Amino acid sequence: MTEFLWRLPSRGDGRRADPARRGRGGFGPRPGGVETTDVRPDRFGPFDELAQIVDAAELTGFDGVLAPYDPLGEESWIVAAAALRATRYARVTVEFQPAFGTPVYAAKVSATLQRHSAGRLNWRLAVDTDEAEARTRGDLLTGAERYDRAAEFLTVARGVWNETEVGAAGFAGTGFDYAGRYYDVADGGFRGILSGLPFPEVQLSGTTPAALALSAAHADLHLFAEQVEGISGVVADLAQRSAAAGRDVRVGLELPIIARETEDEAWARVHRLWNELDRSDTVADHALGAGRWAGFEAFGYDQRIGLVGSYAQVAQQLSTYAADGVRTFVLSGHPAIEEIHRAGEHLLFLADPSGRTLAQELTA
Repeated sequence: MTEFLWRLPSRGDGRRADPARRGRGGFGPRPGGVETTDVRPDRFGPFDELAQIVDAAELTGFDGVLAPYDPLGEESWIVAAAALRATRYARVTVEFQPAFGTPVYAAKVSATLQRHSAGRLNWRLAVDTDEAEARTRGDLLTGAERYDRAAEFLTVARGVWNETEVGAAGFAGTGFDYAGRYYDVADGGFRGILSGLPFPEVQLSGTTPAALALSAAHADLHLFAEQVEGISGVVADLAQRSAAAGRDVRVGLELPIIARETEDEAWARVHRLWNELDRSDTVADHALGAGRWAGFEAFGYDQRIGLVGSYAQVAQQLSTYAADGVRTFVLSGHPAIEEIHRAGEHLLFLADPSGRTLAQELTA
């Protein structure tokens, strides 16, 4: 079965091309909008918008959502906790930078979230973030040091989570010791209700040798962004590295999408958005063929390359990726609620018929 996740917006949402003009969620120039929860009648705060997006993703058959790391947007841990509380079966991925806190603290927070969500929390580490932005948070590590710290972070987090023994009274004892370059733990481990829970699935990303080496050693899922020349080369590199480490790391792909009933409708949407921007290049300048389009960054997406076309065409391209070994897709689109319903009701069951029974029932 192919897994489909939706990337939650972190700085508001809307249908405009310029992200600064997307006012949903209280981030843009929205008259009458409020920045915090207001309990008076007819007032809504930014989390009401996110709650609708999370509901839409689960109700239309998505397997989960991603709360992205965004220093200038909503805090991913809070968004993830709210999403776990609001959902029944969807998995929720929290993306965070290892400088967020100690691995012991991250594990403690996650143990509580796992206990309250029946084990539906995933981790995604944002390792190679902007160095100037990182310094504003007091994180001075650069280059290879970031990957070394991430490896220690995951080693320690798994250690305090798993290296416990349950005594006769039913309480876990401690006993994890670690002395590293970045972290030191003495007699660590969780007791009582925080012990014995499933460790979050670990997701990593990147195409550099350091990123692939980290995933080969520590990831459960490695997420790629589509490349101009395709992802087969980096996927093969990851497979070779993970096999050498005696591990099997699943492959995922992040893709913005614009899918409609017909190909013309989808490209008409792209052209309408493009015409809102003051650019000298054209939509055609970024076409890569087979519905692959490399202009999504102009619309504020983190990924440059995504898919444009009819539902059938986009589903065919997703199926091609799946045949090449991609098991997880993280999709995104603006405005999120509308695009989630389009994808959930018209696209997912075409790309993965055997695993989309809920979506098929909704569209019957």
